[in-house]
Amino acid sequence: MSPAPTDDLGEPVALAGPPVRVVSLVPSITEAVAVSVPGVLVGATDYCTHPAELDVARVGGSKYPKLAAVRAAAPDLVLANAEENRPQDVAALRADGIPVWVTEAAATVPIALASIRRLLTEAFDAAPDWLERAEAEWAGPPTLVRATAIVPVWRKPWVLLGRDTFAGDVLHRLGVANAYAGHADRYPRPKLDELRGLLADGRADLVVLPDEPYLFTPDDGPEAFDGARCAFVNGRLLTWCGPSLAGARGKLSARLEEALGG
Repeated sequence: MSPAPTDDLGEPVALAGPPVRVVSLVPSITEAVAVSVPGVLVGATDYCTHPAELDVARVGGSKYPKLAAVRAAAPDLVLANAEENRPQDVAALRADGIPVWVTEAAATVPIALASIRRLLTEAFDAAPDWLERAEAEWAGPPTLVRATAIVPVWRKPWVLLGRDTFAGDVLHRLGVANAYAGHADRYPRPKLDELRGLLADGRADLVVLPDEPYLFTPDDGPEAFDGARCAFVNGRLLTWCGPSLAGARGKLSARLEEALGG
């Protein structure tokens, strides 16, 4: 008998065979599995918005899923992420005998794509075309740095991309350095005056405003930064490791070029 596969955190995932009833607690993984292994998803979070036509049981949020709803879906595998989901929820499901595959909080695009490839190939025996296209698209060297950005993902309070984030690496590969890449926290919460100070003294010269998880718009976000250059980007393209990565490089580059006047 072959040993059980292990998830990204080294925990064994006891599967009797390729899963046929899967609950995903991670929006990006939901999309990746729905596109790559159609028909296996039976549950997903309220925030799993892609594919738009996905019709499965909803089990609450990622941070606070309704475990009773997860159990009611009778999954033979639950998919989670070390950053997005709480360890106690993963432990509770495993205590019920439900296999849970936890992906790591990947710090780079290649690491994230490798994680998804391992999940799809080892758990589902799937190697979708979109994954090969995304790997090829993002394999090249980073573009030369053209700007240093402040990258909020929330406001009230302001929360920014800090060190070792997937989205920060996406921007790095597109020639945009992160002003908070050296911060001790992955998601620091500086005061607005500090952000304005970075822009005023030239340590940052761009603000990247995604439309998720916070919905930044031309009317909600830029007014805080005293006329600084702002790039409005699709948050899913910036923060999700899934099918949207195939083709994301050109779309994100175009929005950054627009803001930088290139």
